[in-house]
Amino acid sequence: MRIPKTLAPLLEEGLIDHVIQPLRSGKEADLFVVATRDGVRCAKVYKEARQRSFRQAGLYQEGRTVRDSRRGRAMARKSRFGRHEREDIWQNAEVDALFLLADAGVRVPTPYLCLDGVLLMELIVDAAGNPAPRLSDLILTATEASTIHAALMRDVARMLCAGVVHGDLSEYNVLLDETGPVIIDLPQHLNAAANNNAAAFFVRDIDHLAAFFGRFAPPLAATDYGREMWALFKAQALQPDTPLTGIYRPESTPPDVAQVLREIDAARREEEHRRARLASQAEANHTD
Repeated sequence: MRIPKTLAPLLEEGLIDHVIQPLRSGKEADLFVVATRDGVRCAKVYKEARQRSFRQAGLYQEGRTVRDSRRGRAMARKSRFGRHEREDIWQNAEVDALFLLADAGVRVPTPYLCLDGVLLMELIVDAAGNPAPRLSDLILTATEASTIHAALMRDVARMLCAGVVHGDLSEYNVLLDETGPVIIDLPQHLNAAANNNAAAFFVRDIDHLAAFFGRFAPPLAATDYGREMWALFKAQALQPDTPLTGIYRPESTPPDVAQVLREIDAARREEEHRRARLASQAEANHTD
């Protein structure tokens, strides 16, 4: 088995004893099962920007703050140092999100360290101790689909309350262990309050899950939890335990006819005054 060069520093420093097996390759990273002195872990080896298949990364990163002005200027200029700093921020963003979401009660892998492009984190396993499968690898009953979907809706509500939108959530980014779903892959997450694209990405995430679970429990395909939750979030009415229905009804406020008439009348009077001024000026010019 070929061991990535990126894992060499962790092996040399004794943070990893040996690599047990490759786990899978994703669009932004390769994953390996590794042995450490504290037990079996998952090593996520991030791919360089030119190897990642994430497009329009800037849409995801809008709203992420950079406290160091020098780093911010370098990133804006896209210098070599700036590109390195952008990569560092991209990778550490996942660690920050994992800690934040774990504190919020969301099922995510526990992170241990992030060093030189490698995230060492908890290996999610099934009841037999094997790496847990992704939802995309499973065939579910209608009851199982409904139960797992409900658990995920609670977790995405907690995520949104914590100000985080996954941005790439689907059946490929959720593992299933013996206690339920675990959300993974968060380097591209969005700031719900500061990113203008957050609403669109959030609704897309939830729609992806509805389509997947709807294959096993058809009524779930018709739900609209994404728009329901986002409307509550924007109204500052979403809490982790807010009851959700999966139904979204856009607010339809009847037009204020009296206000519209007042605005029309004001515009009419302003036009009359304008014409009167023009007529007065024309008469004065003619007299001269």
